[in-house]
Amino acid sequence: MNIDRPLRGPSPRSSVTAWAGRTFDAIPPPALVLLGIVSVQLGSAVAKHLFGAVGSFGTVALRLFFAAVVLILVWRPSLRMDRRTWTVVLGYGVTLGLMNLCFYLALARIPLGIAVTIEFLGPLAVALAGSRRWLDAFWALLAAGGVVLLMEGRGDLDVVGSLFALAAGTCWGLYILIGAALGRHTTEGNGLALGMAVAALVAVPFGVADSGTALVQPWVLLAGLGVALLSSVIPYSLDLEALRKIPPRVFGILMSLEPAMAALIGLIVLQESLHWAQWIAVLCVVAASAGAARGSRPDV
Repeated sequence: MNIDRPLRGPSPRSSVTAWAGRTFDAIPPPALVLLGIVSVQLGSAVAKHLFGAVGSFGTVALRLFFAAVVLILVWRPSLRMDRRTWTVVLGYGVTLGLMNLCFYLALARIPLGIAVTIEFLGPLAVALAGSRRWLDAFWALLAAGGVVLLMEGRGDLDVVGSLFALAAGTCWGLYILIGAALGRHTTEGNGLALGMAVAALVAVPFGVADSGTALVQPWVLLAGLGVALLSSVIPYSLDLEALRKIPPRVFGILMSLEPAMAALIGLIVLQESLHWAQWIAVLCVVAASAGAARGSRPDV
């Protein structure tokens, strides 16, 4: 899941990032967003393959641990912050950790495409909250209709897994709101790096308790690093570069493709086939999200 992406701030100046910048300049911004979406969902698919070895808790622990290590090495954040800023960082990190735990628990029980579609209701709710436009009410009803189709498209859909995905979506909505505060109180990627470290502190004890020494197998560590890169580091870079070149509204519309891409990656990589009604449900949520993003105010 592409569910902990950064909100603002330039990348560090280095020869590596300069080379990456020249590479990104040759790629159209929409393609950068789509590559980021593919990377996140491939990371989720790789993570699901790890469940048999270390379980969902162990996989979350590896992902957040390596993501935190990479971000801290890149940004080298300062710990000198006032109490209010630390409160925001802690809230951001705890929410991020819980969001990932819930999502991976859902992923262990239901197909990737369904998990991402249900989780996407969180940011969609944030986008529609407080709106008084009739059109936004239509988007909300369309998303609700998609959820009904999703639940009735196949009788054996795990209810517990669906509830975990809904909990992950709730955390994603909170993550967006707290992330906005994080962007106001911190600079560059400092708050993100510290928040990721807090998220790792939340998840790692669960992973260690559940998986023990299985986490330190060389191939497991390598796979965990791959999940962190695919699900966090690569999408961070691609999304930040895209946001420098296209308006946030366009970015939001492109990001609305994520549930559909998750369903497609699940079909190709994990052989998770969906019922035709569930494909329609995914497309309903995609359309609702794109419509809400297109109709949002320029300052949102």
